[in-house]
Amino acid sequence: MEDNIKSIETLVERVADYGKTSFELAKLKTLDKTSEVASSLIPALIVIVLFATSILFTGFGLAFWLGDVLGNIYNGLFVVATFYLIAGLVLHFFFHKGIKNLVWNYIIKQVLK
Repeated sequence: MEDNIKSIETLVERVADYGKTSFELAKLKTLDKTSEVASSLIPALIVIVLFATSILFTGFGLAFWLGDVLGNIYNGLFVVATFYLIAGLVLHFFFHKGIKNLVWNYIIKQVLK
């Protein structure tokens, strides 16, 4: 009878150790995938920030040039702002789902890699 009790205690200890090990493994896998996704997104975000800055200064240059051509600086700023507004609306209404799916698929691909 004592042998059965010791066997059951040993089995319970092994199951507890297996559960702890499985939990630690899941935590390490999650940490690995999170760090992998973050490390691949950070360079992309840096490129996006640099690209956005470039577009910003190009927009200012175009606005000041158009303002000079149109006679008033603020007219050039209004023209460029209207262009950005129209471009933003077109992106939102026609390409929002496509961009969202592209980013979503990229993140999932990185996680399942």
